[in-house]
Amino acid sequence: MALAADDMREVDATILRRLESDVPLVGQVASYIISAGGKRLRPVLLTLMCNALGCTHPQRHSMAAVVEFIHTATLLHDDVVDESTLRRGRATANETFGNPASVLVGDFLYSRAFQMMVETGNMRVMQVLADATNIIAEGEVLQLMNMHDASLDEAAYLRVIRSKTAKLFEASCRLAAILANAAPDVEAACSAYGQSLGTAFQVIDDVLDYDGDSAEMGKNLGDDLREGKATLPLILAMQLGSSQDAALVRQAIETGSTDELPRIIEIVRRTGALERTREAAAAQAQLAVEAARALPVNAYSNSLIELAAQLLQRRS
Repeated sequence: MALAADDMREVDATILRRLESDVPLVGQVASYIISAGGKRLRPVLLTLMCNALGCTHPQRHSMAAVVEFIHTATLLHDDVVDESTLRRGRATANETFGNPASVLVGDFLYSRAFQMMVETGNMRVMQVLADATNIIAEGEVLQLMNMHDASLDEAAYLRVIRSKTAKLFEASCRLAAILANAAPDVEAACSAYGQSLGTAFQVIDDVLDYDGDSAEMGKNLGDDLREGKATLPLILAMQLGSSQDAALVRQAIETGSTDELPRIIEIVRRTGALERTREAAAAQAQLAVEAARALPVNAYSNSLIELAAQLLQRRS
């Protein structure tokens, strides 16, 4: 995103500098996953929100690096838990370096993030990030408990993604407001924007597991099903389809089998579950747009509004 380009160069420089360690494998594994690319969406959000609020706090790039470190740590741990082999079009860190190295370097990134947030000397910054990290961990455990549970409903699904994914989006946007010393109502709007945007982002991500292109996404289609995740497209397909459709989807979730993946993709598409899931994402994106209306009107706040709309067009 052009408006964030200068800030993101500073963020990337901070990331590289703070990845340094006397233990070579730490830097090697951390650099491997961070250099894999990705959208850097959370630090982009933080810097755009800072600029929308007219904030030039000297710690803003450091805090953007912190949220990227926390996110990267969750990816390292997630891929071990999920036994993933492909992320962003190349082998996962655990596939390349092994599970022990991935888990321990994830721990390093968490602890480095906490070292950096302490440097701000701001208790509110530390509270927001500590709470977010804890809630993300709870979301991961909740998701683990829900694996292979075909009775999961939409409310339970949303609870997981608001903890696991949306919380760091929310924290990134709230941090910008804290650094800007924004009024409480503006901080609340920033937080609401981040939570709604993060929820929409994950819902669309779950759509792409049944309606995406493996090459574009850089991961394997059907990964969620293999892991036994009852995501919204499957939940709605069971509700909207015939009893035979529901039985097939239920069995696949409970066994984690992708043997019937082509048939399940056909069911998800035929029943209108994908359209309904995209509508759910659009509703969350609209909530983000409405929250962003509370920000000062400028190019950066307009960009945040555009970002919510562009999210719905994701193909990877």
